[in-house]
Amino acid sequence: MKSTLPKNTIHYCPKCGSSEFSFKKDQSFLCNKCEFHLYINSAAAVAALIVNDKGEILFTRRAFEPHKGMLDLPGGFVDIMETAENALCREIKEELNLEIKQFDYYMSSPNEYIFGGLSVFTLDLAYICQVKSFIDIQPRDDVSSYEFIAPNLIHFDDIGGESIKRIAKAFTKILG
Repeated sequence: MKSTLPKNTIHYCPKCGSSEFSFKKDQSFLCNKCEFHLYINSAAAVAALIVNDKGEILFTRRAFEPHKGMLDLPGGFVDIMETAENALCREIKEELNLEIKQFDYYMSSPNEYIFGGLSVFTLDLAYICQVKSFIDIQPRDDVSSYEFIAPNLIHFDDIGGESIKRIAKAFTKILG
């Protein structure tokens, strides 16, 4: 299978359409015709670490590829000109119909997210969150279901994204 890395899938300059678009060692492309320089940077994404009164962590099941059916933390991509904090609140409302009442930044983790045959590199920003109530929780958007799992019962191989695995493993260590 051909690599999904941008250097193997992007062949034309997005500015002028030239095929004289070469990949450079600094993870960028340079057009030899119009001199447009395109850098491949990480996209920002957010993940929520939400714990119920029993000390269980809230996980979702992915409704779509990549990693369809696997465990994930609720969250998603930060939209253009949106803060990570606003994205966090928006994504949790969209995916689970929950309102965040408090959050604190926890950690970040890089990830490679393969979507549509192309590697998209993300920086996943994790937040420890408290929600107003779980009464109206319901899976929506790109979430097929949700479940609360005790930290000692998490099967990390059931988590789809490598960055989410790292975040969940680190978080379970502080929960004890």
